[in-house]
Amino acid sequence: MQPDRLLWRAVRSAGWWTPALATVSLAGVAAQLTLPAALGQAVDAAVGGTTDSARRWLAVVVGLVLLLVGTDAVRDYGTGAAGARSVADLRHTLIRHLLALDPRTAARHPVGDLAGRLVGQVTDAGQAASTLVLAGTVLLPPLGSLIALTLIDPWLGLTFVVGLLLLGVLLRGFVTDASAAVAGYQRAQGRLAGLLVEALTGARTIAAAGTADRETDRILTPVKELHRYGRRTWTVLATAATRGAVVSPLLQLGIVAVGGLSLAAGRLTPGNLLAALQYAALGAGLGTVVSTLNQAVQVRAGSRRAAEVLAEPVRHHGHRPLPPGPGCLELRDVSVRSADGRWLLDRIDLRVPGGALLVVVGPSGAGKSLLAAVAGRLRDPDRGEVRLDGVPLPELTEAALHTAIGYGFERPVLVAETVGGAVGCGDDPVPLARAAAIHEFVERLPDRYDTPLVEVAMSGGERQRLGLARALRAGRLLVLDDATSSLDTVTEYRVIRALTDRSDRRTRIVVSHRVGTAARADLVAWIDAGRIRAVGPHAVLWADPDYRAVFQS
Repeated sequence: MQPDRLLWRAVRSAGWWTPALATVSLAGVAAQLTLPAALGQAVDAAVGGTTDSARRWLAVVVGLVLLLVGTDAVRDYGTGAAGARSVADLRHTLIRHLLALDPRTAARHPVGDLAGRLVGQVTDAGQAASTLVLAGTVLLPPLGSLIALTLIDPWLGLTFVVGLLLLGVLLRGFVTDASAAVAGYQRAQGRLAGLLVEALTGARTIAAAGTADRETDRILTPVKELHRYGRRTWTVLATAATRGAVVSPLLQLGIVAVGGLSLAAGRLTPGNLLAALQYAALGAGLGTVVSTLNQAVQVRAGSRRAAEVLAEPVRHHGHRPLPPGPGCLELRDVSVRSADGRWLLDRIDLRVPGGALLVVVGPSGAGKSLLAAVAGRLRDPDRGEVRLDGVPLPELTEAALHTAIGYGFERPVLVAETVGGAVGCGDDPVPLARAAAIHEFVERLPDRYDTPLVEVAMSGGERQRLGLARALRAGRLLVLDDATSSLDTVTEYRVIRALTDRSDRRTRIVVSHRVGTAARADLVAWIDAGRIRAVGPHAVLWADPDYRAVFQS
């Protein structure tokens, strides 16, 4: 998605608040531009007019002040409401897009950086509606002041034009410089967040290795860049404000001088001079213009950072349901290439009969986990295709794919509010937990399956069994990538016995390095250096000394 499209989406998602803000802002500007003239008329009426006239103009002034107060209040509330709606919509869009990405695409972005974009940059982009309205009205006070001053006295209008031109010259390059500084700051902030999350994930390893000081230095590497861009941002803002602080009073002094001469010449009344001074202050006030430009820069930079993620292509699903079948899995000429061009899987041809238990073995780095990822479409091959009961996996609907295939991992991530939700994902978790030998553990928890997940202290094996129970929801194909490595011998035996039960009609693919698991399999796929070296029963392959060596490494 392009940044401009994302900005327009943010404006649209603000709903009716966008035109409401525009209406209120225009009303406020109109009141601002009318107030100096009304004050001038009130002064002239008080000096040389009637009491009734003075009272009428005073009432007009009071009414305009009340209108300004009301429009400011409504605008402040509307800005918050519009921003909240836009931010919520953009965050939902970004999260849905992130979860739809191919895992290897998402892995290119550090978790901390993605969190920074989701929390910080999306918040900036969500202010697009109010910023658009503000940018559309911020020049109206200077233009209106110019017109009013020209109508009061053309010399006043000319003086004001000269001052505005000087301000424009002094502020040239502000948007470009501020944009570069803000974008650099956000990039450095994202790198810092990514390094921090990475270190927190491996906190125990860092503590055990005694490398905390070195890791601290590594995490804080972007701080110097962050400091540089931060100083640059404030320098740009301070320079603009300083120049405005110098020119704005000079412009008002010029208006006073020219207005005083016009008053002495009889071309102005005291009320006209007061109105002229008010218009000069209103039109030359730089604070609103600079803050609007700065806000527009932040909105633009935030939208670019969010749009970079939305520009990543998502993984598309097809429209075909899965036909009835035993769960026959076929890999046809499947190859997967690394980022540097190496073939990690090379021309894999493999057929797993429906209901069979296939154990994948091989030395470390042979491609076992990658084969498991390709089998259930956690990763699409660069060449070839994977079929389940004759249907290429990319042609299946998302619901059909996730209903048919389940994954268990060595280090599962449990996502839910409760233990039961993490296991069942909407289904009855008890049978699944029993099959994964984790039911007894859950029954000992304070609220059993309703226990909040964040309150459960568990070992690696218990976490692994909960992840395995979740995977057992699979209806047709179960893929376990070293999903029993953290279990003790007795528990692993119970789990493996359940997985190898002949009554289980699902097709099961188990990545393992244990000879006992391979011995219970219907077939063993022996993979080496990204290629299938042999497929057959364990007893047959055991005659090869190279195969036996796989379990001894």
